[in-house]
Amino acid sequence: MTDNSRQTASPRSDASASDLTALRPYWRVTLAAFMGWFLDAFDQTALLLTLPDIAKSFGCTLGAMGTVIFIQSLGRALGNTGWGWLADRYGRRLAFMIGVLWFGIFSGLSGLAWSLTAMMVIQFMFGIGFGGEWTASAALLMETVPARSRPMASALMMAGYEMGFLAAAAVQAVVLPHYSWRLLFFIGLAPALLAIFVRWGVQESPVWRKNQALRAERGRPPRARFRLDLAAVQAIALMSFLEFQKAAIYSFYPTILRSVHHLSPAMVFWPIGLFCIGSLLGKLACGWMAGRFGDLPVMLGTLAVVIVTIYPFLSATLYGVMLASALVMGMAASGIFALVPHYLAKRFPSETRSFGMGLGYAIGSIGQGLAGQLIPIFGRGPSLPISAEGFVLASSVVVGGIALAEPDELPGEHMETDPA
Repeated sequence: MTDNSRQTASPRSDASASDLTALRPYWRVTLAAFMGWFLDAFDQTALLLTLPDIAKSFGCTLGAMGTVIFIQSLGRALGNTGWGWLADRYGRRLAFMIGVLWFGIFSGLSGLAWSLTAMMVIQFMFGIGFGGEWTASAALLMETVPARSRPMASALMMAGYEMGFLAAAAVQAVVLPHYSWRLLFFIGLAPALLAIFVRWGVQESPVWRKNQALRAERGRPPRARFRLDLAAVQAIALMSFLEFQKAAIYSFYPTILRSVHHLSPAMVFWPIGLFCIGSLLGKLACGWMAGRFGDLPVMLGTLAVVIVTIYPFLSATLYGVMLASALVMGMAASGIFALVPHYLAKRFPSETRSFGMGLGYAIGSIGQGLAGQLIPIFGRGPSLPISAEGFVLASSVVVGGIALAEPDELPGEHMETDPA
């Protein structure tokens, strides 16, 4: 039985099964979305883990490397919106495959960068594919799995980032003491294998296919135009500050561990590893809780934990406290991202969903890039953790306020009945 035929299972059977059991018929698309985000994370984390090494090779400052992060975020913004349009027009699966190949190629090319300028150009191009892959795969997943399982599917997809982060941290602990930082980027060519799996193992979104069939029946009327209503504005604003918060938490975390706390690459692995383990557990827990209590209580709870934990996470001097706070911070700061695909998908109608989700992530990417610029400006050397902590606290409060401003009606809340 194909994925599409299983999709017609009765709502009652889905409701009587557990979230994970209900996802079994959709394991291919869930795995593909998970692996896309896993490989995205590995390739991006390769940059974050090697910032001091690249700066040394190119003879530049850490602030200049912050500019590389910002340039990458501009590419992500372009990719999110451009791929969103592509996915709405030509299909989620095609856009997914192209995005995976794109970011894999430019990750590999990053290992050949010969100057800071070259790295900026290559990372800008990498960012286009990075953002595009997420936009297409998130829409594909949310439109394929049954409504009951969407929060858990969202969590499983987003957990791929932590697994990719953890894998990159493990690889750098082996590579950096003995080999050049460039090797980490060459490993980033692996996404080509995922594109093959998506081509042969994943079906197109049934919602998108239904829209295309109805357009054909109606003589292909003009496509729906994107509407910037209250739900869309809220989604975009929340993603902007949430991405800023995430960047303030971990963009310079490996650098702080190495440069401020003077940990070796091998010792850096353990706090990063625990952060990733906590992130994985937190995303699964948040996906489970959101399916029962709703997005808002889970969001507010994770933000409260971030506020309490950020100081020991970045400023603790005892290694044991670093490890414990890394685990807790991972559960909270990353756990909230388990809700993002589901949260965004509900705020846009099916005909412009991929573009809308991409736009939310695009502007959020710029927020992430701004954090990469501002944190080194306000905190240099030993004061780098203090700067990051201040920005985390401020952005967490703003995210909480935006989340509380819930619109009365969400245009994409019932995806299974979305009109074409």
